[in-house]
Order: sequence, then C-alpha cells, then structure tokens
Amino acid sequence: MTNGITFSEAKVFDGTCWVERPLSIRDGEIVEAESLNITLAGYRIAPGIIDLHGDGFERHVAPRRGVLKDLSHALFAVDAELAANGITTAYLAQFWSWEGGQRAPDFAKALAKSLHQARQYLRTDMRLQLRFETHLLDDFGAVLDFVDEVGIDFFVFNDHIPHAALEKGKRPPRLTGQALKSHRSPEAHLALLNELHANTDKVADARTELARELQARGCILGSHDDENAGDRDTYRAIGATIAEFPMGEGAVASAKDAGDPMIFGAPNVIRGGSHDGRLRVADHLEASHVLVSDYHYPAQKQAALIAEQDLGFENAWNLISANPAQVMRLSDRGSLKPGKRADLCILDRHSRVVGTMVAGRWSHLSGTLAEKLISH
Repeated sequence: MTNGITFSEAKVFDGTCWVERPLSIRDGEIVEAESLNITLAGYRIAPGIIDLHGDGFERHVAPRRGVLKDLSHALFAVDAELAANGITTAYLAQFWSWEGGQRAPDFAKALAKSLHQARQYLRTDMRLQLRFETHLLDDFGAVLDFVDEVGIDFFVFNDHIPHAALEKGKRPPRLTGQALKSHRSPEAHLALLNELHANTDKVADARTELARELQARGCILGSHDDENAGDRDTYRAIGATIAEFPMGEGAVASAKDAGDPMIFGAPNVIRGGSHDGRLRVADHLEASHVLVSDYHYPAQKQAALIAEQDLGFENAWNLISANPAQVMRLSDRGSLKPGKRADLCILDRHSRVVGTMVAGRWSHLSGTLAEKLISH
C-alpha cells in the first residue's frame, strides 16, 4: 500500500471539473495532506472506473479447450487487463444457464472458487455478477445456496430461450453449435429447450419468490435485455429495478419514467450502434446512466471520452465511476473526496491510462509515469 504520498501539479477531477490541486493518500484513503510530494504536471487524475458488467474475462478463462487447468492463472491476466484500462472495481458477468460450457452452473462454481482463492493476490476488486436463466425452476434452491456461499450482491434475471421458434415447433437458430458447447446432442439439446419452454406458465410466481429471497439477502436485482415496457414493468414489480441493456424504445421509456437505473454497453457508443441493429445507445444516453465494458474492457474509458462531447467530462466520467458506485451502493468509491477509498486512474496528455491505484495500492504503472515514480 502506498502511504503518505501527495501528487501535485496534476489536474484532479473533483466531481464537477478538472482542478489543479494536490491529491494526498494514506492507508488506502484520500486524505487532506501528506509530506512526500510527487509532481505530476501534465497528467490527469480521475476516480477509478467501476465496471458493473464485463464478460471480457471469458477469453482468459477459456482460450481453447483444455489449455487452462487452473482458473486462477486466468484471473491474474484479467486483473492486469482491468488495471491497464483504469478499472478498479469489476463485476465479472457470469451465467448460471442451461447453455452449458462456461455458462453452466458448474463453471460458475469453479470460477467463484478460483476467485476466492486468488483474491488475496489480485489488486482489482473483482466480484461476480450472476446472470440467472429464469426457466431453470429446478435450480432456484441451488442458486440461493450459491448466493449465500459466494456472497453475490448483484443478481440479474436472464432469458435466452428461443421461445418464438419453440412455440412454432421450429428448430431454433444455432442449435447445433449450442449443443456441442453443452456436450449434448442436438436432439437432447432441443428436448431440454422444449422442457424449459414448457415451464413458462410457472416462471412468474417462482421468479417473484426468488426475487423476494434474494432481496432479503441484500442482493441488488436487475433484468437483462428487456424487449419492451411490459418486460421492464414486470421486473420492476418484483424488485429488479436495474434495466441492463434494454433493447427496445418502450423498455427505455418505462425505465426512464420510473427512475430505474439503466446500464448500457460502452462498445455500442464506440461503434455508433448495436452490432445486431438494436438500440443505439447514443440516442438515449443521459447523465444518470451507467456504461459498462460488456465484452471489451478498454471500451468504458473510450466511450466516456466520446460522451464527453455531448455531456461534458463531469457527466461522462460519472457514467463509469460515480453512477455505478451509486447504483451498487458502493459509498466508499466513485470520487476523490477525502475519506473515500484511494481508487483512481492517472491519464497522460493523450488520455492513455498510465497508472491505476486500488485502495492505495498500485495495480498498473507504465510509461513516463512509471519512470518518474521509480526515480523516487
């Protein structure tokens, strides 16, 4: 941990604007003043980025079949990638799904176990966001046990079953590929999908009870890919107030009218639209929303810098720091005020992340900033 240090002559984001003022750190927190001084003229210091939904870790934990025997090695690589992109708190978006492979319940358990074992060596505050497939009625008890054991604090309801095709008796798209990933024959996979689809009439009541149990455990609840206002209204009614990646104009309008927090993917902002022709985030982005990395960890910072053109830096950076902290009730981070955790990232004059600090400990250093600090 970096103790008793002051960075001076840098521009510090104070929550409203850039101010050239000293920033002091001791015992992992922002403090009023310290004696050891390091000048950082030409650099900018911003609150650390908080990522509420990222699945970029998947390419580390499953690069090729059989390559990785110990998931902890992958988590060390994830830690380095997160830090290099200024991310200080990261929710790994992990499925509990019928889809099999690294979306299977057994994989979620293995990842949670490895994260627990590796946590003492990781610098980034890594947590699991659990994305649960709503039609797995037989798994409701097991998933509650998992939440208790692991300490899940962010739980998202998900439904990837191709209901429309199954309702018409058609073969769903990508069936064979999904079956192979789940180590099932296409016939067995289709039978499972039909079995789960048949649960539809039972899902609403069971989901409501599950949501009640999760809220009693302190979980923050959301729903993924709401198609319309009805979807958003349904999930809000059971306490899943976070709209993660709403896909239709009606879902966005419903969330906005009710004041539900909305989470959008940063890559959509960079691309100028969805990869599959869905909602264009830039058309709906407001200062109160949250941007997450989705599948690409560098995307949050890049998207915030793009959003700065319309929202100003204060509101744009809040999309990836203060706002997600507020949504997840992480009151100890999201700003650089005295008493807050010393979670920060340092940008050079080209807006590259050259330093990242988590609770007063360096997780990333590069370039001239590394040379400057080593010289001290």
